[in-house]
Amino acid sequence: MTPAQDTPRGTRRRVSHSMESVLAETIALLDESGESALTFRALAARLGGGVASVYWYVTSKDELLDRATDEVMGRVLVDTEHLSTGPDPIANLRALSLALFDQMVQRPWFGSYMLRNTGLQPNSMQMFERLGQQVMRLDITPKQRFHAVSSVVSYVVGVATDMAQPPPPEFLESGLEPAEFMKMYADRWRALDPDDFPFTHQIAEEFEHHDDGEVFRAGLDLLLAGLRAQAES
Repeated sequence: MTPAQDTPRGTRRRVSHSMESVLAETIALLDESGESALTFRALAARLGGGVASVYWYVTSKDELLDRATDEVMGRVLVDTEHLSTGPDPIANLRALSLALFDQMVQRPWFGSYMLRNTGLQPNSMQMFERLGQQVMRLDITPKQRFHAVSSVVSYVVGVATDMAQPPPPEFLESGLEPAEFMKMYADRWRALDPDDFPFTHQIAEEFEHHDDGEVFRAGLDLLLAGLRAQAES
């Protein structure tokens, strides 16, 4: 490799990178500013070299995103290895799902690129396999196992992606605190005709004070309870 060279203000500087440093700065940039901020020029500036030096390691932004996603997944695999060894496979599946969910909420870009069929995410496939091996311990058919893991992954990614969305314009323009904004919506529900909207009236209080993480865990538990019932039937 011929290291890239920059000449800021007439000063010549020899710069070389590694794939590890490229991915580390890519992940840091994505975490700080999101996908829209990830450009080869911005990445090169963080690395202290020229744009050409980044192209030595990856050929496109899509490849860079795939490799960054797989790097994060590799870390998750290491951190969650102990979660797949318990005696109850459904409890293990729950623990792994929660770990993935937490990572996706922290990194909104991560869930969007996980498991893309590009051949550049071996760690993501390892996580899919790890989840699948838990349901292989259940007395269900291969089709049911496929449906179970696909449903769990879709639920985790879908809710995490939704939670990572920026606040709606109505909230930003309202000038209200989050609790005040939720109360405003709950009051709208309370104002509906209770004969036409009995359910909405019943859960308005819960909605006003709900916690999104708790709602996610409740939904995951419902999904896994159905899987357990299916395996025990």
